[in-house]
Amino acid sequence: MPTIVHFEIPADDLGRARKFYGELFGWKIENVGNPSGKADGDYLMVSTTNDDGDPGVGGGLMKRKGAFHMPTNYIGVPNVEEAAKKVEELGGKIVMGKTAVPGMGYFVCCLDTENNPISLWEDAKEAKSD
Repeated sequence: MPTIVHFEIPADDLGRARKFYGELFGWKIENVGNPSGKADGDYLMVSTTNDDGDPGVGGGLMKRKGAFHMPTNYIGVPNVEEAAKKVEELGGKIVMGKTAVPGMGYFVCCLDTENNPISLWEDAKEAKSD
């Protein structure tokens, strides 16, 4: 069953957001640059754990890209192209087609039938940008 594998939270001030989430939840937040390989570097990786210290769902804090940039959950699927086709068949919309995160995988950004952002994620170590 597909499940949430990653989340992203946009922020106007990454330092402020890092402090807030780090102190509120005890999340480990590291500056790793931009996982897509682009040079902007406005991305912080988030590591979470449960109360027993076991790893939880990871995520990222990223520089807000516009007034309507919302938090997004990434749902792991076997194939993003097939899942994207099903999104459209069920009345959702594709807002960003298949995009590579080099060495990690591919994602597709969508809107569900209620205009909520969701993204599809496919693990693929061989992923590379065009």
